[in-house]
Amino acid sequence: MSSEKQYIDLYAQSREMLNAHSSAVLNGVRDSAFEDFKRQRFPSRKVERYKYTDMDKLFEPDYGVNVNRVEFPINPYSVFSCDVPNLSTSLYFVVNDTFYKKALPKVGLPEGVEVMSLKDAADVHPDFVAKYYGKIAKTSEDAVTALNTMLAEDGLFIHVPKNIKVERAIQVVNILRSNVDLMVNRRVLIVMDEGAEAKLLFCDDSADDRNFLGTQVIEAYVGENASLDLYCLEETHDKNTRVSNVYIDQQANSRLNHNVITLQNGITRNRLDLVFKGEGAECWCNGCVIADKSQHVDNNTLIDHQVGHCNSHELYKYVLDDQAVGAFAGRVLVRHNAQKTNSEERNQNLVMTKHTRMYTQPMLEIYADDVKCSHGSTVGQLNDAAKFYMQQRGIDEHEAKLLLEFAFIGEVIDQIKLEPLRDRLHQLVEKRFRGGLGTCNGCKICK
Repeated sequence: MSSEKQYIDLYAQSREMLNAHSSAVLNGVRDSAFEDFKRQRFPSRKVERYKYTDMDKLFEPDYGVNVNRVEFPINPYSVFSCDVPNLSTSLYFVVNDTFYKKALPKVGLPEGVEVMSLKDAADVHPDFVAKYYGKIAKTSEDAVTALNTMLAEDGLFIHVPKNIKVERAIQVVNILRSNVDLMVNRRVLIVMDEGAEAKLLFCDDSADDRNFLGTQVIEAYVGENASLDLYCLEETHDKNTRVSNVYIDQQANSRLNHNVITLQNGITRNRLDLVFKGEGAECWCNGCVIADKSQHVDNNTLIDHQVGHCNSHELYKYVLDDQAVGAFAGRVLVRHNAQKTNSEERNQNLVMTKHTRMYTQPMLEIYADDVKCSHGSTVGQLNDAAKFYMQQRGIDEHEAKLLLEFAFIGEVIDQIKLEPLRDRLHQLVEKRFRGGLGTCNGCKICK
């Protein structure tokens, strides 16, 4: 049986149940997504954007899907304790693919700001959600997005109204929870109105030692003069497979800071599609990967300069050990009318053993003549001269190696604007290099 067939059969058998447990807005695009999935099937490695990860193999196992919305018992507020010093956040939880609303943060958000269940938002604001849902995450162009759209029943909705500045960071902990092997399909919709500002921290954790397959589709709209910081941190386990597609639409003079950090995982495939729709916009897209054992991390990005006078900055760094596999493919597209574009793309990688594999493919596609664009990549090992220099000054070889690794990856961590999070990540990265996950004190989830 092909990987696609089990999902085609699942949809045919569960369509009415999916619709019953979701909203009219999500249901309105479900059938067309199903038709797009049937037409495309999972992309093979011959497809340029999927050449480094075998998608068919990822979706081949027979995972359970919680179509009936059976509630897995958990009170995340009683088992999760974040010890990032001085990081005062508005803390929310998504359990598998369901927004947890039995308890919410006591500290309120500014008037008009909404953080809530996507299903509930679609019921309360159907016209508003329908205006944005599924518009930039096009099911006709990607089979994984189509699969997520046809199966997603709930997720997360964040809306920041015009000219509202959210001072307190919004933290969302995505918890994987199950007593059986489970597939999770999570959907996120973020709408930043004109002049709005917010900082979002998404943390992926696992509460159970089960095989998980998660698909996630994030649609983020950054309005004119708006500012969005989006941090995505993965600390799961080696039985977790994560396929995340992030779609971002930036309007004129908007600012985006997007950071994706993989500290512990099994197989991870991240896709970022960012489009500049208005002049004067700017983005910083950064990635940090630490992988060992047989972990696999594939980051694929597309930054589409559709208009002129926009700036994009991209930096991804990997440190790979043991038999880990890493991949980075970044494409910057500068269209005919996108004059005065400024773009910089860098991918730098350390491979620690002869068994690790790193695939890197930075790409520039330019159709305008008045631009300033650069790209480059490096793959190498630690500098023996630097290690020798440190050993000559009393630092043993193992410690010298750790210090060099930490200094290498620190450039990405230093890009994080949230100072408490930046300091905590420096600690987590150091602990990760020393062989530990570096869990928060008192947290029962990721121990």
